[in-house]
This record gives sequence, structure tokens and C-alpha cells, in this order.
Amino acid sequence: MAVQKLLLTWYDTNARVLPWRSHPAPYHVLVSEFMLQQTQVDTVLPYYLRFIETWPGIESLAKAEEQAVLKLWEGLGYYRRALNLHRSAKFVVEQFNGKVPSEYDDLLKLPGVGRYTAAAIASIAFDKPVAAVDGNIRRVYARLFAVEGELEEKATEARLQELATETLSQERPGDFNQALMDLGATICTPRKPRCASCPLDMVCKANQQGMVDVLPKRKEKRKVPHYVVTATVIQDGDKVLISQRAKGDLLGGMWEFPGGQLEKSDTSLRDGLKREIMEELGVLIDVGEAFGVYKHAYTHYKITLHAFLSRLQAGESLSEPHGEPECETHAWVLPEALSQYPMGKVDRMIAKQLLRKIIKD
Repeated sequence: MAVQKLLLTWYDTNARVLPWRSHPAPYHVLVSEFMLQQTQVDTVLPYYLRFIETWPGIESLAKAEEQAVLKLWEGLGYYRRALNLHRSAKFVVEQFNGKVPSEYDDLLKLPGVGRYTAAAIASIAFDKPVAAVDGNIRRVYARLFAVEGELEEKATEARLQELATETLSQERPGDFNQALMDLGATICTPRKPRCASCPLDMVCKANQQGMVDVLPKRKEKRKVPHYVVTATVIQDGDKVLISQRAKGDLLGGMWEFPGGQLEKSDTSLRDGLKREIMEELGVLIDVGEAFGVYKHAYTHYKITLHAFLSRLQAGESLSEPHGEPECETHAWVLPEALSQYPMGKVDRMIAKQLLRKIIKD
């Protein structure tokens, strides 16, 4: 097939040099594919290298402490991936004698592994003829075959998967899937694709029909919601309080300065913060001076977080809370020790500012 020959010839000369390709052991491919979910290669590279240096094999990762895995993952985002990768390592050790399974159906049994990740691992690590179709590859196929349905439609997704299966190289499935990934990342980009440099320009239907700029079609994006959030640095002598998010929550297992989203019933930021602390920790606080304002964008929403300094009210005790606290656990920590706890981006910003303030004072 012309597509296979053209693409693989291009890949043999232009493939990106990546550490998991230089050493395509199944464990290395597993780690890289988890990290690459919703994250660009350049961002992943330093995290991948540190991860493999820390846990060079699946047995060592399975034995690692969850908090250590989250800490090393800090800054990479989408922390559920870290938890699922850790669980997958344990699952492989327990159910597959420490060897990453080679079959697609077995890979789907691993926590956090969906159709694309299973196909990528099976084809790249084991050369199994399974088509891996992610966002980049959908875009390539939508243009290559001039598929006009919206990407979000099930019929379009099924058609693109069908085309991917039909087009896949049976002799070099791993290389072919990676060639498509590279093509989508470097040439067949969402905006301003470099068609003149594309190895498939002569067989691309969208290019022939002048439709490259309109394909793939997507539904109009919904407006990204924005939430006002509060958090507090609760002080007790030289120490500050941090709480651990519940395992099933966003950023589950990570540590934070307690707080939460402002609700319509809250009359002010401080009142909303007091309510959140009662729900999360089961204690009353006296809210002090404002500490900072932080903005951050997550995948599906944005936040503006207002941080305050505070103290527990007289007679309040975390060991005798009002009701049932929502947080996993809590800890009183010296500010200089906060770096030892895995935190999301905004909480890490607060921790660094707190440390700077102490040094300055």
C-alpha cells in the first residue's frame, strides 16, 4: 500500500529520537505511554528520564510508596495517571509474574489503560498488528481520507478506527503507529499543517480537495467555566497545616492547603473559606490577612484561588472534629519541609511563597 511505503520511508529518516524508542523494553513503553496521555513529548522527557532512573523496572515501581510516585510526577499534571501506573505495576507483578502482557486484551485489564494505550503498547513493545488511534492520528486519517464527520460523533470515530485498521502495516505495526504520531505532532498539525513537507501529500484527499484547513471537523467548544476558590494557610507556632485529598478526587492523594470552591450562598470569601474548612476538617478557624491570589487552568475549567492566613479558633482540635472530615488525612509541617509532599501547581506556588515570606521576615 502506498501510504505504508511512503510513511515508513519518511519515518526511517525523520523519526524523533526518544529514549523509549532507543530502549523499547515493554516497561519503558508502558511508562512513556502513561506519561504521554494528554501531555506533549517535550514536557514528558525529563519526567520520564527521572522516573526510569528512580524505578528502572516494573518490580521496583510496584514496591514504591505511592507518595513517592506522586512526588516525582509533581508538575506533570493529570495525577490519576501516576496512581494508575503504580497500580498497573502492582497488577503486572501479581497477575503476570512481573512481565508486561503482550496481548491487547490483557493490556486492557491494567488500571488506566484504554484502547489507544493498549494498542500503542502492544504494537510498539511487541510488534502486534493493532492500530493505535489517538487525537493526532485521528486528525491525520480525517485529512488523509477526507472524513467529514465531526470527531466527537461515534460514527466518525468508528470510521477512523476502521481506516486505521485497514491501513496499518502488518510487517511494522509499531513503527507505523509511531510514524503517524510523529507526522501528526510535527507536520499534520491542528493549525497551519506543513503539507509541502508531508510524505503523504500526493495521496492525501484533503490536500487534493483543498480541505486541509477545514478537516477534521469538531463541534464548537463549550465555554470553559471559571470558579472562585479559597484556601488557607492555617498556622500553629512554626508549623502550617496541610491536608491530603481523598483518593477518588481530582488530584487524589496529593497534599494541599485546605479550602474549596465558593458557593452562591457564601456572603464573602472569608465566610466561604470558613464553611469549606468545617466541611473538610471539621474545625472552626479565625481568618486573618489575605496571602495571595492565584490563577490556574485545568482541562475543563479555570480557577482563581484566594489564599488567606488563619488559625484554629480557641478550643478547636483536629483530633476532635465536628462531624466527619472530608479529607484523607492532615499533617502539621514546617514550611521548609513542604517540598517533601506532592502538591498540585497552585498549592506548590503557595508553599514557595510561604517559604519566601519566612526567609524575608
